Amino acid sequence: MTVRKALALVIGAVVCTGLLGTGCSRQQPEAAPRDAREPGRSTSQPTSPRPAPPRSFPSPLPGLGPAMRARIPDASRQALVVTGATHTSSRARAVLYEQHPAQGWRAVAGPWSAHNGLRGWTEEHEAGDLHSPIGVFRLSDAGGRLPDPGTRLPYDQDPEFAVSGTGHLGEPLEGSFDYVIAIDYNRVPGTTPLDKTRPLGEDKGGGVWIHVDHEGPTNACVSLSEEHMRALLNALDPDKEPVVVMGPESVLER
Repeated sequence: MTVRKALALVIGAVVCTGLLGTGCSRQQPEAAPRDAREPGRSTSQPTSPRPAPPRSFPSPLPGLGPAMRARIPDASRQALVVTGATHTSSRARAVLYEQHPAQGWRAVAGPWSAHNGLRGWTEEHEAGDLHSPIGVFRLSDAGGRLPDPGTRLPYDQDPEFAVSGTGHLGEPLEGSFDYVIAIDYNRVPGTTPLDKTRPLGEDKGGGVWIHVDHEGPTNACVSLSEEHMRALLNALDPDKEPVVVMGPESVLER
C-alpha cells in the first residue's frame, strides 16, 4: 500500500466518525399519533342534539269556551260546573274541579246527576219564570235544617230551612233544604242563605240555591242527592274562592 492510499483511508475514517458523532445517521420518522387529523377537522365525532322535553300546558276547564272561562275570577281555584243538555232540559250533570299550578283544572268529584229549573235555563232570569240562571256565580255561604256536616263555608243551621208540599212532578219536598249552598245570584254575599235582600230588585228573583234533590225539577235552584251535597259542602274551601258555572252545554261552550 502506498503512503498516499494509507493517508486517504485515515482521513475518510476520521470524517465518518465525526459525522456519526453529530447524528448524521439516517433516522426513521416518528409514527403519527392515531388521533391526528387533517388541519381544520374536528377530532370529535358530531353528536345529534337531544330532543327538547315535551312542553306541558295547564288544562282549562273542560266543556267551557273562552267567553265563559273569561267570566271566572282569576283568584278562583274551585269550580262546580253544572251542565244541561239543552236550553229546556231540567236535568243536568255536575262536576267539581280544582285548579293546580302545573296541571291546570282537574276533576276532583263527580260527575253527579242534578236537577235544575223546570223550564231549563235562561240568561235573563226573572222571578217565577221556572228557569235557572246561566252564568258564573260565587259560592260563599251555606246552611240547612241539619247540623253543619263539616264544611269550611260559613254555615247557618236554622229550623227556617223547612219546606213541605209537593214538587212539579208530585214528589214530596220535605228535606230538600236539609243542606243548602247559596248561589250568589241577586243576593248579598256573607249573609245566611235565608237573607232576602235582592240587590238587583225583587223582579230578578233570588233564593237560588244548591240543595238536596227531591227527585224532580226545581223552581230555579240546582239540586244534588243528599250524599253529594255533603261531599260538596266538605270539599268547598272559601280560600279557593269557589264558583258555580251553570247553563246548557251550547252556552257554556261559547
